[in-house]
Amino acid sequence: MDDARAETASGGSKILIVTGSSRGIGASTARLAARQGYSVCINYLKSESAAESVVREIQDCGGKAIAIRADVSSESEVVVLFKTTERELGPVTALVNNAATLETQMRLDSMDVGRLMRTFATNVIGTLLCAREAVRRMSTLHGGRGGSIVTVSSGAARYGSPGEYVDYAATKGAIEAFTRGLAKEVAEERIRVNAVRPGYIYTDLHAKGGEPGRVDRLKTRVPMKRGGQPEEVAAAILWLLSEEASYVTGAIVDVSGGL
Repeated sequence: MDDARAETASGGSKILIVTGSSRGIGASTARLAARQGYSVCINYLKSESAAESVVREIQDCGGKAIAIRADVSSESEVVVLFKTTERELGPVTALVNNAATLETQMRLDSMDVGRLMRTFATNVIGTLLCAREAVRRMSTLHGGRGGSIVTVSSGAARYGSPGEYVDYAATKGAIEAFTRGLAKEVAEERIRVNAVRPGYIYTDLHAKGGEPGRVDRLKTRVPMKRGGQPEEVAAAILWLLSEEASYVTGAIVDVSGGL
């Protein structure tokens, strides 16, 4: 690995937590981060085997990674996630808020409050809790040396996903507003906060919503006439985390093929 990339601007090791990183965009981000010199915490909720597989891939390439189960909607589990990462890898210098959920496609008038609570708990509360723990560790106000946070939004925040996932779209709109606000709140404390807004990306999340082939159905709407790959989103995330984006904060970067 490039030794220059293994150091932060403050001279310390690069320690990254990627939530929801046992598969999809999160897993691709973790693999690319490891190749760029990060020690990576692979966070997962249900699939321990998938998370451990990502860890082995990273270790086989000479990187350092651990897997930690934590439900990001639980305050106590988020605190343990950060404390365990610090104990096993070192002080956290970067966070990718990737964990998210959605449920079966339907209109709002068919949704019950249980679904709404589950979706907002993971996608919004979980994002805020993880960011809070990161700020407590990175902020110069708390004795930290700075860091970078990137949140994974969705094109749904812009086009609303009518008839499918208006609740999911609402959560993504909320975290985009949060990204902009937090970026301004901690800018003087050496923390940069940005987001990526993926379009139609080939991930398992579509199967969870009941339509595994959703990207192929919708890709003709994309100016580039194709769906995106998780690795393409990961590349944008790693750029935002890096010193190459040192003057970028509060940005929402579209990775959507021009949509």
